[in-house]
Amino acid sequence: MGQITELLDGPSMNRALTRIAHEIIEKNKGIDECILVGIKTRGAFLARRLADKIEMIEGKPIRTGELDITLYRDDLTTKTENGEALVKQVDIDYVVANQKIILVDDVLYTGRTVRAALDAVMDLGRPSHIQLAVLVDRGHRELPIRADYVGKNIPTSGVERIVVRLTEVDKEDNVTLHKED
Repeated sequence: MGQITELLDGPSMNRALTRIAHEIIEKNKGIDECILVGIKTRGAFLARRLADKIEMIEGKPIRTGELDITLYRDDLTTKTENGEALVKQVDIDYVVANQKIILVDDVLYTGRTVRAALDAVMDLGRPSHIQLAVLVDRGHRELPIRADYVGKNIPTSGVERIVVRLTEVDKEDNVTLHKED
């Protein structure tokens, strides 16, 4: 049986997201040219939470969208069990050209998910900037990718897992570290 350690509870997660929201506004000198794009599944919910916080701070909404990067992954199969190609799901109702795209995900690990999201965004147009916001950065990068906004840096070993739970999916908010014996 493995050991489970809680790293962030609901209030800690909320504080981290509030800080990230302020950092996004400050770094971009407002939100006029920004689009928050959540990487499904949990990144999309975190992007919505960030959007709510930014709207409370700025007094106006920030544009948002979602990406399902499954088809762009280099380490996953791109076909269903029936041999049919998976359909990529991009829910961004805005022109991304010359905009600041802020990708949002729950955990940054190898960088492969972010690389796939970069490919998906570039297929939509050429943004002026692409930034990355993550709730947890656990290290172990395989690609030269780093987050612009990090809720919490949690150095891990290769045998440990970070699990992010969100009320929208999991009925509770927390981040836990799972160690195998």
